[in-house]
Amino acid sequence: MLGDFTKAEDIYIVCGYSDMRKSIDGFAAIIKGTFGMDPFLPSLFLFCGKRRDRIKALYWEGDGFVLLYKRLENGSFKWPRTPEQARQLTMQEFRWLMDGLAIDQPKAIREAKHGDIY
Repeated sequence: MLGDFTKAEDIYIVCGYSDMRKSIDGFAAIIKGTFGMDPFLPSLFLFCGKRRDRIKALYWEGDGFVLLYKRLENGSFKWPRTPEQARQLTMQEFRWLMDGLAIDQPKAIREAKHGDIY
């Protein structure tokens, strides 16, 4: 199915500014060359430019890449600007980002990990 990124096992946000003129090959090269990650993994990779009102997402579907593009008509994404960092997001952090919120919500109740019982 075209663009069914719900099967993505991981979501990564590429922090800092990305050149939004790039396409599939350019973003795949960043994933592999800059971060040493495999763009062919079942992962969703998110990129954002300086204006922070549009994002591109790269996803390997098994038989080819899908490049998704979203432009906000009002507002901007709360995008982390730490350069040269790819950060893994939880599904909740992804939803916050898509809702226009920062991915670091200081008052949010964090999911407990196995073995975190005191």
